[in-house]
Amino acid sequence: MQDLSFEEARDELALIVQSLEQGSQTLEQSLQLWERGEALAARCEEWLKGARERLERAREQQDSPADEE
Repeated sequence: MQDLSFEEARDELALIVQSLEQGSQTLEQSLQLWERGEALAARCEEWLKGARERLERAREQQDSPADEE
């Protein structure tokens, strides 16, 4: 799962949600899909957290005064 890009994880999660909404799986299949969906959602959150941190660092660097020589 760690090798999935944000877009790949998001797209797979969307497919899982769609599949669960259709309700055509057995209970066991639904549980497996749910568990996979939870893991994918967590992976997406990791990606988003990392992106937020990168943006914050970039803003801090932009806002800090340049070193005078």
